[in-house]
Amino acid sequence: MAYIMVDIESDGPIPGDYSMISFGAVLVDQELNKTFYGKLRPVSDRFIPEALVVSGHSREETLAFEDPKIVMENFAKWIREVCKDQPVFISDNNGFDWMFVCWYFHHFTGKNPFGFSSQNLGSLYKGLLQDTFKNFKHLRKTKHTHHPVDDAKGNAEALLTMKNEYGLKIKL
Repeated sequence: MAYIMVDIESDGPIPGDYSMISFGAVLVDQELNKTFYGKLRPVSDRFIPEALVVSGHSREETLAFEDPKIVMENFAKWIREVCKDQPVFISDNNGFDWMFVCWYFHHFTGKNPFGFSSQNLGSLYKGLLQDTFKNFKHLRKTKHTHHPVDDAKGNAEALLTMKNEYGLKIKL
């Protein structure tokens, strides 16, 4: 299995009605040097200004971003290039990140290279410690900036710490 840590930024709560503005992905290995960054033109006229501001981009900027079909095709190609076997989608908030990435893959390419499942980093940490009140975020080394590559990398660092220091049994 090849774990791909993903983080997305959007201009609203759901795909289709709103848009994924950008996303970052990191192949989880000891180097964390295989990354992907996509900035996508909106798919809808709707957006929530407060949600968009988190991404650090204005609406005008996002309208000049790349065609989502091209970005998703390039992401699928990158996944094929960096993964020797089945890619596994993992994120800090997979309920949110997954629904956007899955929708965009199916909508623009007709299939999702991750399949039909995703993993949640926070839940994994809670299970590892057997405590639903624990939070993994202190394990990040890279500052959480809302740039999706930074955030994905910080989350990947946390997963590596779970493996290397907490004894998580995971094949990376």
